[in-house]
This record gives sequence, structure tokens and C-alpha cells, in this order.
Amino acid sequence: MDCKKFVEEQVAEIKQTVGDSKAINALSGGVDSSLVTVLGHRALGDQLRTVFIDSALMREGEPQRVVDVFASLNIPVELVDAQEEFLSALAGLTDPEEKRQAVTDTFYSKVFGRLVKESDAKFLLHGTILTDIEETVAGIKRQHNILAQLGIDTQATYGYSVIEPLKTLRKDGVREVCKFMELPPEITHRIPFPGPALAARIVGEVTPKRLETVRAATAIVEEELADSGAFQYLAVLLNDCATGIRENKREFGQIIVVRCIESTDARTATVTELPWDKLKKISERITQIDGVNRCLYDLTPKPPATVEYV
Repeated sequence: MDCKKFVEEQVAEIKQTVGDSKAINALSGGVDSSLVTVLGHRALGDQLRTVFIDSALMREGEPQRVVDVFASLNIPVELVDAQEEFLSALAGLTDPEEKRQAVTDTFYSKVFGRLVKESDAKFLLHGTILTDIEETVAGIKRQHNILAQLGIDTQATYGYSVIEPLKTLRKDGVREVCKFMELPPEITHRIPFPGPALAARIVGEVTPKRLETVRAATAIVEEELADSGAFQYLAVLLNDCATGIRENKREFGQIIVVRCIESTDARTATVTELPWDKLKKISERITQIDGVNRCLYDLTPKPPATVEYV
């Protein structure tokens, strides 16, 4: 892949498409949205407004951490608190597609739609990659950032046009371009994280308490497996409960599943064969989380499973 040519072409295309108008993009801190942010600012400078929308679904301390990283790159990022809007939209929902749709609608129609009107932006820069498009069009899993490919007229529906500089790349290609552009390793090598964030890692209803549980489990898994070299690792909170014993008393506790996989582009994946001592340590730490008394390790490759649970 000719990274220099790719960057030059995308910067030129963004400039030509946006012209003298204003553009906006939402940064999640993931490698895809980070690359789009850097390409967009290289092309547009102050014509691009970058926001980080705090949906209440992110990992511990993530919103401010992402803002600080980009401040070090001299790219201003505005932190927008939208926690109540997302939690209200997800309340009572258990169906995976309904949850993803709620996140999409809240993001684009409500929160982002409001920001677009305030900024008078005519274009949205989007971190859609080829795998997102393929999985959604094939009906495997609806990715929250797929719009035009599903026949959604973003101009008519949301009031702006979408630019997708990464739509021909897969995850490995995105990382290659990030490395070429000398982005910090914490961006280039950041493990994949879903658009719906922790809502995609809670089977069943998303509530503040359940988010607190999966957020704590996520922190443990990411800390323990940071040096594993795996493509992706995550914690999932199941909707079922199981009996257990704590302080010599019977309890009905929650179940966390740990997933760790090897892949290059997320189209297929195999399970990482983690050392028994590591799995044991993760289980011991996770079952110390309030209300959790079971920890399972997922041995399923992709296919037949997808990477995420929701």
C-alpha cells in the first residue's frame, strides 16, 4: 500500500468536497476516527470542528484521555456531555439491533444533529472502513456508522453530507497509514472498540449499574492482557445470573465473559491461547467486582461467532 499517495489523495478530496464550507466529525479515540480526524485537520484546519461525545458508554476515564492526546497533537477536541440522552434512549431495550439503532438515532438525529446545526456544518467526516460496510450490507451485524450504504439520505435525514476517507481500507490498512503519519503508538496500536461502546458488551438492558460492572471488568481485562500481543480483548456482561457463594452465603450473581482474539482485519478471528495462570488471575480479579461471581473464557472463533456480543 502506498500510504503517501493515499494521504495526499484523501486530503485533496476532502478539500475539494468541502470547499469553503464547514465540516464536523466525532472522535471516539479509536484508530479509525483518529485517522479521519488527523486527515480532516490536515485538509481543512479551522474549518473542521472535532467533538468527543460522552455517551456514558465509554471506558473509565476515556473521554478526557482522548481529548488530552489530541491536544498534544495541536488538534482541539470539544468534549460534549450527552450521557442522559443515550441512557434514556437505551432504557428498557434488550434486543441487539434495537440497542444499536437507539445509539445510532441518538447520535445522529439528536446529539450530532444539534451540534451540526449549531456549527452550520455541511459535511460530516466519518471513520467508516470496508469491513463495517461489508458486515452491514451482508446482514451480519448493523454497524452504527453505516448510513448511505443502507439507502439513508443523510442530507435529507440529518442535514449534512457524509465523507468517508477510509471506506476502501481494512483495519490493518488504517494502522499502516497511522504509522506512516507518525501518530502516537497509543492511537496506532489501540485495540478495536465498538461504535456503540460498552452498550455492545452488555447482553440485555443497558443501565448505569450494569455499565459500572462491565466498565470495571473491561479495565481488568485490558490491564491484564495489554502485553498479550492479541488483536483484541474485551469483557462482556451476560444477561443471565448464576448461583455462587460469598462469605459463606448463597448469592445470585452476574456473569462476565472474557474474549481475546487473533486477527488482522476482524473479518475472521481465532482465539488466543492464553496461559492458565493469566486466565486464573483475570478470573480472580473479575469475581471480586461487586455482584459478579462467574468469569468465563470464550473459545469461539469468528465465524461462527462475531467479535462482539451485541
